[in-house]
Amino acid sequence: MVRFLSRFLGLVFLAGGFVCLVYDGARSIANNGLRVTSVSDLAFTLFKDKASALQGSVEGVAPWLWKILVLPLTLAPAALVALVIGAMLLWIGQPGRERIGFLSNS
Repeated sequence: MVRFLSRFLGLVFLAGGFVCLVYDGARSIANNGLRVTSVSDLAFTLFKDKASALQGSVEGVAPWLWKILVLPLTLAPAALVALVIGAMLLWIGQPGRERIGFLSNS
């Protein structure tokens, strides 16, 4: 069940990353320049109220965590992040490999 869920979420993230890549490409062609949607732009678009409170809540727990981990992640391209997460989830959800040298029918 966990493998199925991991593969399903991996495919959803891959599809979302591809859609974001196509969206960025269409925006770049329309604007005659490279336009990339960052994770923070996507978060502000989807979660207007909660995204603005994220910085305050993270800095309340550990102030160094915002500058070292969260801020560079929010500036990354959303398509790249979604594609990497999708590939990792598909890799985690793959079935186990058959061991060499053991009989499988006994």
